[in-house]
Amino acid sequence: MTRAVVFAYHNVGVRCLKALLGRGVEVALVVTHADNPSETIWFESVAQVATNYGIPVIHPDDPNTEAVLAQVQAAQPDFLFSFYYRHMLKAPLLAVAPRGAFNLHGSLLPQYRGRVPVNWAVLRGETETGATLHVMNEKPDNGAIVDQQAVPILPDDTAKEVFDKVCVAAETVLWRSLPSLLAGTARFTAQDLTQGGYFGGRKPEDGRINPETSAAVLHNFVRALAQPYPGAFADVAAGRLVIWRTLPLPPIDQAPLARATLTAQDGQLVLCCADGHRLHVLAATLNAVPLSAVNFVAQCGQTTLGL
Repeated sequence: MTRAVVFAYHNVGVRCLKALLGRGVEVALVVTHADNPSETIWFESVAQVATNYGIPVIHPDDPNTEAVLAQVQAAQPDFLFSFYYRHMLKAPLLAVAPRGAFNLHGSLLPQYRGRVPVNWAVLRGETETGATLHVMNEKPDNGAIVDQQAVPILPDDTAKEVFDKVCVAAETVLWRSLPSLLAGTARFTAQDLTQGGYFGGRKPEDGRINPETSAAVLHNFVRALAQPYPGAFADVAAGRLVIWRTLPLPPIDQAPLARATLTAQDGQLVLCCADGHRLHVLAATLNAVPLSAVNFVAQCGQTTLGL
């Protein structure tokens, strides 16, 4: 039976671990992360799934240590897989599995190499993304491609909605690729790295709204950061405003503004943007309290709120 060591976390890790087991791969060891108590844990637990299947689990802070290397070597894997694991694996680990090390990345490589690819794709207004299974090496997300699956990004999809699609795409790609990988007949395609870029991680502070951008840019920004992510925010006179969900409104004859302004109009919260276009704010909070057209003046103390 083919043996593997799996480095995994998050929903993609759960689904891909189950795909390996479903294809008859013996998973000898799972390496995952201990959940961070300061992080909102909205996703499933790889550790719990591994425990359910009787697979040994470890949670090292750093996988690239002699102790972890020894445990991976002792597992005698044919393959090593990484599914949304958050640390880069260095050469000694990658060399353990004689039949290769493979990573599942949440984009259509070579596009959006690096961190949080789904959020970046939504933020930048892409209409398509996907999942890619590729060879792992010491450089992030640049190994040869085994297979990939595209999914659409609809104009009003949030990053969470897109991530759910990418999770299914990841499972599909792995399930489809495993027969040829296990048989030793898989074909690899080198990436053309000139066709994509590398993107870094994002911090909560990166969610600060630029009030001088267009309605289209703000709409993409909001949906890229919508729950369960930290949200798009502005510090206004009345406190911390977080905008969680928007929809574009039909254009009207309105002059551009110096900066975005939030107001209540006809029972709706409306964000009038710097380019003169408007967004219907479907969900927002002010100082962590839900904000609506009904309680707008009571919370803000005024009829308009400049961002």
